[in-house]
Amino acid sequence: MDASRSQELGAFLRARRESLDPKRLGLPRIGRQRTPGLRREEVAHLAEIGITWYTKLEQGRPIRASAKVLSAIAAALQCSETETRHLFTLAGLNPSLQTLAPICEHLSTSCQVILDQLDPLPALIQNARFDILGFNQAYCRLVGVDLAEIAEEDRNCIYLAFANPAWRASLEDWDEVMPRMVALFRAAMADHMNEPLWERQLQRYMAVSAEFRETWQRYEVRGIENQIKRFHNPQVGVLNLHQTNWWSAPKNGDRLLVYVPADEQSEQGLKRLAGKRK
Repeated sequence: MDASRSQELGAFLRARRESLDPKRLGLPRIGRQRTPGLRREEVAHLAEIGITWYTKLEQGRPIRASAKVLSAIAAALQCSETETRHLFTLAGLNPSLQTLAPICEHLSTSCQVILDQLDPLPALIQNARFDILGFNQAYCRLVGVDLAEIAEEDRNCIYLAFANPAWRASLEDWDEVMPRMVALFRAAMADHMNEPLWERQLQRYMAVSAEFRETWQRYEVRGIENQIKRFHNPQVGVLNLHQTNWWSAPKNGDRLLVYVPADEQSEQGLKRLAGKRK
């Protein structure tokens, strides 16, 4: 890597680091004042790399980084797909489509028709990484979040649970639901170790939540199962819903989740929410 490209890379990393809000990432404030954005050691910690090595990279030293390391740094710095591609370009790497493939995927028209027909039953379709590929308005009403207004790269059940206050508030039993989500992702990731897309997803969860990082260290694993899940909606209160899972393929297919009332009170609650649709 030539000197000018190294310096440009260092300047980009520094500017990106200083633009981040540590509170949004769940990082504690130490002392009365702190420099703008994240500290270098915080970025190094989130990316699981050495602080000395990262400092040299940010200082524009002519050192080389692997695609895996750059992906971890990009996730720690909350880089968009465009920013990540720029980061790789400055580093002199030609990222593969697998490394930089967008997290979001497109849903077929027929699948969206199925989701819409299920309304007033809340339903969504997600992939193995828990990205939300499709949803109906009943699900948006249930969780109190209009997913159409959420950036596609942020439409992920685990990410929203940790990063979106309204989404988190809709999960009635957080102390049970949160560890289960983390354990489900750890179990799913076992088949995708060292795959850049999965590694980036993990780093994003790590960056956004100290709670996720702590729970990840428990090394718990869970399997997906049909269950009764409790939601809290400010308009109708607590809803007890049967979560039923359907797969589009026997292994690693997209998953359709449908929520059916488990009792009369929950059924009436969903009907009241449906009556409030615009």
